[in-house]
Amino acid sequence: MPRNQGASLAEHGYLLLENVFQDAELQELVEAIETMRKAAAVLCAPGVRQLLQTCPTVRAFATAHPLIDIVSAVLGAGARPVRAILFDKSPAANWYVSWHQDLSIPVKHRVDVPGFGPWSTKEGITHVQPPAAILEGMLSARIHLDDCDLENGPIKFIPGSHKGGILEPSQIDSSRAAGDFVSCPVKRGDVILMRPLILHSSSKSDHPNSRRVLHLEYANASLPSGLEWAEA
Repeated sequence: MPRNQGASLAEHGYLLLENVFQDAELQELVEAIETMRKAAAVLCAPGVRQLLQTCPTVRAFATAHPLIDIVSAVLGAGARPVRAILFDKSPAANWYVSWHQDLSIPVKHRVDVPGFGPWSTKEGITHVQPPAAILEGMLSARIHLDDCDLENGPIKFIPGSHKGGILEPSQIDSSRAAGDFVSCPVKRGDVILMRPLILHSSSKSDHPNSRRVLHLEYANASLPSGLEWAEA
């Protein structure tokens, strides 16, 4: 990754990379995901989780050039994917996402470790909020499988908000009230890198087409005291 891009990611907490993948490169990935969705009857689900485990094509994509090279330039040579989710805003599944940070990680089993908590369960998967240091060492990559313009619910960021650690609700409200956010419309094949602690949101889609995003999370560290990443 060029030095100026790395500096921009460090400063703002997100980075848009244009034209990373061409249609032909995405076709096998899209076909595998859609085949899996049809088989599991989850076409109308707003999010499809555990794709690293259920879709070998997704795991292969997440660990192959050029994506793993991009992530490794930020996290180091030991970076690996630890979660994969498909988000799909469509007429059948359309939702608003309030301003938030990504604070929880999926793990295989609950192990009570100081600094980890609260615990929750999402679709049968155990999640926990780790210390800020764990989240600060992670990177998410959003691979856009469709065009997403300003009418199609693009992701929005408050630049620099990842620098404040885990924020209190009052701090989120203050940042939101300041109105200093940016929207990120994208084209199919674009990739957005983002730090989990950056404040982000998205509006409902006003567009009739799908807005499919493969959300991949990467880490370059093992979890302590017997905790294990659920999908790594």
